[in-house]
Amino acid sequence: MGIEALEDVLEKRIGLRNLDTIRWNLSTAQLYESSIRRREAFLAHHGPLVTRTGSFTGRAPNDKFVVDEPGSRDKIWWGKVNRPFSEENFDKLLKKVCNFLEGQGLFVQDLLVGADTRYEMPIRVITQKAWHSLFARNMFIRPENFNRKIGVDEPQFTVLQAPHFHAQPAVDGTNSEAFIIVHFGRRLVLIGGTQYAGEIKKSIFSVMNYMLPQQGVLSMHASANVSDEGDTAVFFGLSGTGKTTLSADPDRQLIGDDEHGWGDSGIFNLEGGCYAKVIRLDKAREPLIYATTRRFGTILENVGMDFRHRKLDLDDDRLTENTRAAYPITHIPNAMYPGIGGHPKNIVMLTADAFGVLPPVAKLTPAQAMYHFLSGYTAKVAGTETGVTEPRATFSTCFGAPFMSLHPSVYGNLLMQKMQEHAADCWLINTGWTGGPYGVGRRMDINHTRAMLDAALSGALNGVAMTEDPIFRVMVPESCPGVPSEVLRPENTWEDKAAYRQQAEGLARLFQENFKEFEALVSDEVKDSGPQL
Repeated sequence: MGIEALEDVLEKRIGLRNLDTIRWNLSTAQLYESSIRRREAFLAHHGPLVTRTGSFTGRAPNDKFVVDEPGSRDKIWWGKVNRPFSEENFDKLLKKVCNFLEGQGLFVQDLLVGADTRYEMPIRVITQKAWHSLFARNMFIRPENFNRKIGVDEPQFTVLQAPHFHAQPAVDGTNSEAFIIVHFGRRLVLIGGTQYAGEIKKSIFSVMNYMLPQQGVLSMHASANVSDEGDTAVFFGLSGTGKTTLSADPDRQLIGDDEHGWGDSGIFNLEGGCYAKVIRLDKAREPLIYATTRRFGTILENVGMDFRHRKLDLDDDRLTENTRAAYPITHIPNAMYPGIGGHPKNIVMLTADAFGVLPPVAKLTPAQAMYHFLSGYTAKVAGTETGVTEPRATFSTCFGAPFMSLHPSVYGNLLMQKMQEHAADCWLINTGWTGGPYGVGRRMDINHTRAMLDAALSGALNGVAMTEDPIFRVMVPESCPGVPSEVLRPENTWEDKAAYRQQAEGLARLFQENFKEFEALVSDEVKDSGPQL
């Protein structure tokens, strides 16, 4: 890609001019990449880059907007997740951002989203800081790794990120000084006022959640891996439920840790990197992810560090519980890059039950899978979003409501259709609390969780006797290799059985109340497959 052509596109599509500084940064980046290739062995001995994101240490969901424009207006799932932003205010804000960036050194990356070439989307990410540019390069697919070149006219979406520009809500129509605004008509994402790099990643995920289902592809907030025999597994779940940890299995190849599509040929990763939560990461229990925190090229967001002695402290939560590691997926030794797998044999829905009453593992019928997918019950984990300081019960439809651009029924119907077509088994696994609710009980033992997951994926649970949970009506195995039998029945882990019953019935009512908004959109079989009192 020629520098002059890039300047032309930036000026015409974004409105930036006087781009000598961009020319300098691009030339420097090219020399830097060449240096990396020549000195790979030397750089392998260097550590990660530790960064700080300022006041925003997590996503800012109340600052996310979608421009209300004719081309996408009738498709968007308007509401709390996708709040409308006027085209007039967008144009004014974009102009102010461009004026603010005028004459500054910017960093440009041309990348790909989607490992399946039939559905890939070229993107351009323009950032104010070098480390955000590296973040984008870590997270998305790098075309030169596969001898792919993106021409200047090819990028289908552009991200313009200006973290040091702060909006004026009363003037600009935003909620605060931060903003994340998607304009589907102009194929542009505008980010400002926040240095949290996850906004770059998740804004593009919201874009793919708009684009892919319209091509018959199920976009999923899920991780995925595959066995040596080719059995693909998909893991749905919000941040903090164990998607990254459980999919990074030394005995299985990692396809991806967070965002995937399910197309005609199977599963494919939307990304080329991982964005793992690393607070209190344990080397013995999570060795693959732990090793990435020591690797050159990894970005550590808000991780504790003794800067004098250059020593990391993964237990340090003084800045946030939401400490993150952003690294190329190739940092995981058994990862597939690009990540492509077959149709899944098993689908796992992960939840972190803050009430401590859901079984740690249960098998779902197709109707129950649809019910729990649309419900998306979990607990919001401290620090994942601004203002969340401790886990609390929540329902996030499709296990990713903050990123769903279309109505949840679109994703739910696609999931049901693909599950039935490919005869996939579905499991509900609770990585949350046992022996009592949050504050009384304890977090599920990860070794027990891994044993239950291994048994489900290997088929070891298929011949085991199962009993229906009397309230949640899911089928719970009576035994599981490597797990004490009393752990499998939540009531057995509680000292106060009456308190257990009260909490379980309370959660069942929450399920029923939440599902009312979907009852008119699903069959009676799905509607009647949830908890009953």
